[in-house]
Amino acid sequence: MRGGLWQLGQSITRRLAHGDKKAVACRYFASEAELKKTVLYDFHVVNGGKMVPFAGWSMPIQYKDSIMDSTLNCRENGSLFDVSHMCGLSLKGKDSVQFLEKLVIADVAGLAPGAGSLTVFTNEKGGAIDDSVITKVKDDHIYLVVNAGCRDKDLAHIEEHMKAFKAKGGDVSWHIYDERSLLALQGPLAAPVLQHLTKEDLSKMYFGEFRVLDINGVQCFLTRTGYTGEDGFEISIPSESAVDLAKAILEKSEGKIRLTGLGARDSLRLEAGLCLYGNDLEQHITPIEAGLTWAIGKRRRAEGGFLGADVILKQLEEGPKIRRVGFFSSGPPPRSHSEIQDEGGNNIGEITSGGFSPCLKKNIAMGYVKSGLHKAGTKVKIIIRGKSNEGVVTKMPFVPTKYYKPS
Repeated sequence: MRGGLWQLGQSITRRLAHGDKKAVACRYFASEAELKKTVLYDFHVVNGGKMVPFAGWSMPIQYKDSIMDSTLNCRENGSLFDVSHMCGLSLKGKDSVQFLEKLVIADVAGLAPGAGSLTVFTNEKGGAIDDSVITKVKDDHIYLVVNAGCRDKDLAHIEEHMKAFKAKGGDVSWHIYDERSLLALQGPLAAPVLQHLTKEDLSKMYFGEFRVLDINGVQCFLTRTGYTGEDGFEISIPSESAVDLAKAILEKSEGKIRLTGLGARDSLRLEAGLCLYGNDLEQHITPIEAGLTWAIGKRRRAEGGFLGADVILKQLEEGPKIRRVGFFSSGPPPRSHSEIQDEGGNNIGEITSGGFSPCLKKNIAMGYVKSGLHKAGTKVKIIIRGKSNEGVVTKMPFVPTKYYKPS
């Protein structure tokens, strides 16, 4: 959904505020009958969720509170997101690590059992097919989650390479968890509230780690991760138990953790300086250009062995021609595709995500500029609706991250 979920949410809010429900229905809900629904769909509607099409699913863009308030509440207390539209799967077999390392940039073999990392699936030209959080559950079991909008192409890509790998004698198989739902619990109250629902000591589980454990009496896959910049968890649970778990989390928080939609999720990830696939990361953008060099393991930099490694390793050595950077700006919030110019009026790049930061109370954005003009403090012009606005390159994240790591 190019252009930003935050902007979509604001548009819906304005229309609903003016009583223009018919226009909202026509504009955003026209294909409702064709959309897939998560098992929490009715729960969302009962709780005031404003449902919109997203990646082939009907998902809540926001609830009764504003996107601004939802964003702030996540940072101050906590949020519960339904992210069941995303695709969880497992790779199993003694060669599953070897197989996956042909497709991603991560040092999967170097991960300790139960540890995970953000990674990127690359194509032959070094571009990003998708970003994903992967976990090495055991040496012969990898758990990963891919984006909803990329599900079909990701699964086709994995399957194509898996068939070739198995034809050469490789031992790997997969299972797609369509029978499970996925909840993301984020914010400072995430751990203390979830602790009420499990006997496992969550204080001993750090960012990026994975466990199979009972939560609310049901066996779940728990990963300490998220896409908000806050501490938190993603909980994979059998779908028949998902609504009960959502209710239990909200009840244990005594109203402080709120159901939160895709609009606030977008502003939270933007404040955290995280990429949205389809905006900030695409087939023609390499991990180096996207500022994800840190995700390429040291061994992988030396050995390569993944699709597009020749392009990526050359960029590592020589530097990329463009780089993803953050911006503060004046005027209206920058939008995806807004032109970026240097002070002389020359085109130097393009905005990929932008909006008004609820936490910082000012415009933030990210985009790509020519190398050499990517350093913090570089002054730029951002063109919005034909008008030039002052901007400055800044470091990301815009809001400090609070991932739970060993002290």
